[in-house]
Amino acid sequence: QVQLVESGGGLVQPGGSLGLSCAASGSIVSISSMAWFRQAPGKQRELVAVISRSGYINYADSVKGRFTISIDNAENTVYLQMNSLNPEDTAVYTCNAAIRGYNLVWGQGTQVTVSS
Repeated sequence: QVQLVESGGGLVQPGGSLGLSCAASGSIVSISSMAWFRQAPGKQRELVAVISRSGYINYADSVKGRFTISIDNAENTVYLQMNSLNPEDTAVYTCNAAIRGYNLVWGQGTQVTVSS
């Protein structure tokens, strides 16, 4: 009854920028929070950033000052603007959402590759 679909992944050179989107669709009454995770080769999945309806925002230390999370409540879409990218940011990026009436919902993931 609900799903998340990410878009915007791709290949970018070191120092470049990339924007990701994650749209929630289906029978949605309200969304409490949305978040971005990533998993790089050989590493555990880690939380990148979280944003709540109340305005709470938290970033991983590794992306503070470089990434910005935002949400469009009308469109049920969360965004992740990534600047000053480096090869260590290469990973599969996945969004999730806490939606009223559902267990935590996950998207399918989108690949971000930072390489020259």
